[in-house]
Amino acid sequence: MSINVSHITKLYGTQKALDDVSLEIKPGEVVGLLGPNGAGKSTLMKILTCFIPPTSGEASVCGFDVLEQSMEVRRRVGYLPENNPLYLDLYVKEFLGFIAGINHGEKNQKYEARSTKLSTKDEGRSAISAERIKEIIKLTGLEAEQHKKIGALSRGYRQRVGLAQALLHDPEVLILDEPTSGLDPNQLVEIRNLIREIGREKTIMLSTHIMQEVEAICDRTIIIHKGRIVADDKTKNLQKIQSSKIIIKVEFDKPVTKEMLERIKGVKDVLHPASGIWHLESEPSIDIRPAVFKFAVDNGLTVLSLQRDEHRLEEVFQELTRT
Repeated sequence: MSINVSHITKLYGTQKALDDVSLEIKPGEVVGLLGPNGAGKSTLMKILTCFIPPTSGEASVCGFDVLEQSMEVRRRVGYLPENNPLYLDLYVKEFLGFIAGINHGEKNQKYEARSTKLSTKDEGRSAISAERIKEIIKLTGLEAEQHKKIGALSRGYRQRVGLAQALLHDPEVLILDEPTSGLDPNQLVEIRNLIREIGREKTIMLSTHIMQEVEAICDRTIIIHKGRIVADDKTKNLQKIQSSKIIIKVEFDKPVTKEMLERIKGVKDVLHPASGIWHLESEPSIDIRPAVFKFAVDNGLTVLSLQRDEHRLEEVFQELTRT
């Protein structure tokens, strides 16, 4: 497994941020982590990236324990925290070079005979990192911005820089905490496309409050509430969770009245939004679509469109996290 969490609990004083959380994420999965503010999402991510220890339980990334083998975990994880800390006075390429130096230095960046020259091995590492910087700049769409100061970039491009630094050491696992927070619609699309592209090769855990983002990017969704996992399934499966009602959207070629539609067997309520498409509500156990077609035939109508309204992830989220 890329990520394995077993009975993790985290206490801040007497407050329980995580309560006996267990989950597994396989290589190549793109998983959305949803939950209200204070649900424990960021705490879980900080444990997985070795920023804080759990109070109890175990967690591992790529087979390495977050407590006993934290350096091995960090080598395999790319992390973009919510506040995306960047050095605003550095140029984009300069900043990535600085990060590359940190990642490639580690134990081996020593001076020979206390001189000012790096070892041959370290010079090789520097050359590799320079090529990697070029590759990552291209991947994240920063080629035109690489010679600008980070402080002069838009929010969207700063997020790209944050993703670039998280990807620089070619991690197996990418953990992103609110990566699209505060972006405009165009920037949202750009960052989503970038994450989707990266997700073809890496395991990604993505925390967000934007339901459309999870629907667009994530294969699987985990919903956490008050420190506990309340749902964990494929995103498309969660969208099919039954609610207390079913909505059928239907459009006819000729005008009809609300009173006529209310007489269709199984219809509980009728709404007629400004779009001109009727919304017919029924019980979950009743499929009224055959009755709607019969109504159309009996009244000499043509059905222009007929669609069962999918249960939106937002509605599922609200049902599962309702206090």
